[in-house]
Amino acid sequence: MNLDLSGKTAFVCGSTQGIGKAAAVELALLGANITLVARNEEKLKAVLDELPRKKGQKHRYLLIDFSKTNQIKSRIERHLTKYPEAHILVNNTGGPVGGPVIEASPDLFLQTFNEHVIAAQILTQALVPSMKKDGFGRIINITSVGMKQPIVGLGVSNTIRGAIGNWAKSMANELGKFGITTNNVLPGYTTTARLQKVNEMRASATQKSVSEVEQELIKEIPIGRFTAPQETAAVIAFLCSPAAASVNGVSIPVDGGKTSSL
Repeated sequence: MNLDLSGKTAFVCGSTQGIGKAAAVELALLGANITLVARNEEKLKAVLDELPRKKGQKHRYLLIDFSKTNQIKSRIERHLTKYPEAHILVNNTGGPVGGPVIEASPDLFLQTFNEHVIAAQILTQALVPSMKKDGFGRIINITSVGMKQPIVGLGVSNTIRGAIGNWAKSMANELGKFGITTNNVLPGYTTTARLQKVNEMRASATQKSVSEVEQELIKEIPIGRFTAPQETAAVIAFLCSPAAASVNGVSIPVDGGKTSSL
């Protein structure tokens, strides 16, 4: 099985923590040159120093705040004038605040749509020409199992994840003929800062301890535990590899079996 990504360049968004950081590490282990993309320069520099370089890779970082969509295009284009190669794009942005969908403001929907769908569109439009040139491209969207099965209390997130799913399927249909695949990875309950915040919110709303909330969630997971970021990253890395060339337009839950749908 060919998992070698030597000579390939991967842009990994939200890569200073959680699943994004784990994905950057896994892709580097397969030989890819990594461009870390996030908004905190201090954290970017720290992760950059941690990335594997056993195959002589050159890793870089790109400072972008996805809440400022007017800056994304200019920053990615400026970067590409110096370093034009791009073969892999991992779209990954922090989820919106939780709460019932009926209580969400229109501004929150617009903000979240911009940070997820519009940001992914801008980055994809900028990187696809390089992918077409080399006849190899991988676009991976880290979303949520809420795309398949809406999560109670995460109404805005569920809505935007659905939009990303249809956007990705459209891209898969259009770009497949160029050797470019587009897929979604749907994390479930994963041991990240995001899950901790959501559990704290649930604990506050139900007057339970965070530990009680966690145990209730774990009971819903067939494997009996939360998923580690590295486990989700391994799926992402496979989808980016040459071995996954025919996997296109799919959404893969990495949730220990919790999602009820097929």
